[in-house]
Amino acid sequence: MLSEREIAFIEHWKTYREPYNTFGSKLTRGLPVAILFGLPIILFILAVYIYFPDWYAKLSNTSSGSFITIVVAVIIAILFFSYFRMHFKWEMNEQLYKELIYKQKKADAANSQETISS
Repeated sequence: MLSEREIAFIEHWKTYREPYNTFGSKLTRGLPVAILFGLPIILFILAVYIYFPDWYAKLSNTSSGSFITIVVAVIIAILFFSYFRMHFKWEMNEQLYKELIYKQKKADAANSQETISS
């Protein structure tokens, strides 16, 4: 027998499994956490670049033009993290949904056998 929470999850996932499976949905729903992951990196690099430009160039032995490359790399990492985090979450929910559907069918079959035998 399924609990109320499991039944509520099945109903929720029936409604949202297809819209959550699109590329755009996964990307936009994962962006807040991914930005929390990447924003401190960009802010730190920006602060060093703006307030200590000589120190940045001397310490890293690179030109100050590599700043753009670093920011682009972090943005790509944010997009990658955003999509794959939500894709993983979707896969986990899909697996749980299928397991609960199987469990529900098994319980229904057992209940129908009890009804027939009594």
